[in-house]
Amino acid sequence: QVQLVESGGGLVQPGGSLRLSCAASGSVFSRYGLSWHRQAPGKQRELVARITTGSSTNYADSVRGRFTISRDNAKKMVYLQMNSLQPEDTAVYYCCARSISTRDDYWGQGTQVTVSS
Repeated sequence: QVQLVESGGGLVQPGGSLRLSCAASGSVFSRYGLSWHRQAPGKQRELVARITTGSSTNYADSVRGRFTISRDNAKKMVYLQMNSLQPEDTAVYYCCARSISTRDDYWGQGTQVTVSS
């Protein structure tokens, strides 16, 4: 199992940047695919970005070119650098780890990102 704790959310003006962090503990971090998801009020949770155990990445169309996901296996951390933030990026952002052996998903508690002037 792995436990996840997100941080770095907050209030930012349109056009601004934030860097979300997700700290993991418990298991062999390098054996997990990692992803960031978000859920806006009244909407379903959606995938934002994913990074594989081999560090291949993919992004939702809405954030491609603005957001960057990265991982540091030695520190057991996954990051989401968010640039050019827009009000529609406002949501609770969740970190997720998927075991490559069991396919089980583990979620953090979420961190709020609000983009507003």
